[in-house]
Amino acid sequence: MTDSIDFNTDFDITHGVADRLSPLVRRIVAPNPSHFTFMGTCSYIVGHGEVAVIDPGPDDESHIDALLRVLAARNERVSHILVTHTHKDHSPGARLLKKRTGAPVYAQGRHGAGIGAAPSGSPALDAGGDMEFDPDIRVGHGEVIEGEGFALECVFTPGHTSNHMAFALNQEGALFSGDHVMAWSTSVVAPPDGNMGAYMDSLSLLTTRADKVYWPGHGGPVTKPRAFVRAFITHRRMRENAILNRLQAGDRTIDEIVPRIYDGLSPKLVPAAGLSVLAHLQDLVARGMVTSNGEATRDAAFYTA
Repeated sequence: MTDSIDFNTDFDITHGVADRLSPLVRRIVAPNPSHFTFMGTCSYIVGHGEVAVIDPGPDDESHIDALLRVLAARNERVSHILVTHTHKDHSPGARLLKKRTGAPVYAQGRHGAGIGAAPSGSPALDAGGDMEFDPDIRVGHGEVIEGEGFALECVFTPGHTSNHMAFALNQEGALFSGDHVMAWSTSVVAPPDGNMGAYMDSLSLLTTRADKVYWPGHGGPVTKPRAFVRAFITHRRMRENAILNRLQAGDRTIDEIVPRIYDGLSPKLVPAAGLSVLAHLQDLVARGMVTSNGEATRDAAFYTA
């Protein structure tokens, strides 16, 4: 199913060390590797002197210490803290960094899944919702956050989470894509806060942009963004068709569908795959292509319309 995507898992980093990526961008990777975070969360430093930090990462003082050591070595200070989305591997570090620097936190808003409990069978993802997060400044699509020598345009990309915001450094043709698009893997779209319809719309939005490189939340850069995003769209449509084919063949539940369409999947990833299938099914129900015996939940039965 992923043959059309040219994934890149080459990522030679040392945790706690800042790598220079471009004239304005440095990256420090948090020490939180996992099946869902790859080698760890990428925190980005943008600018010189007074800088922005994008995605300070998990609740890990050692990572914040590493960020601040890098800045102290050049007598720099944090003027802006930006968060792409409220998963626990991206946003809790914002509270730690704000406490140490006093810099305001910018994001689209609070975590959308705070309205209720997760559905049965939800996996214990590293990227669970950060329900405590509340930004100082809420930003919307098209707004520009200006700092010393840089400007970051807000590009609203919901889907992976309902509040996912990418940030474009247009002066370098770069997009900080968070977990919306990554070079090493597809993004998990997991209800209740993940939404496949919104995710597909956000991918389509990116195909209209002229970004030259993506700096994602995990792993290395996406160097041919539009072609890569088109491959993601194709992959998701293939997954959707595979799900419809299984329903037509008589499968009714997510537990029946997952092993049929994910070959050789690690048992640790089966729960996340189930939620991804659920996201597709909810989207298909919303589009009138599939029905369910009641609410479209993890435990429902599904039928072609």
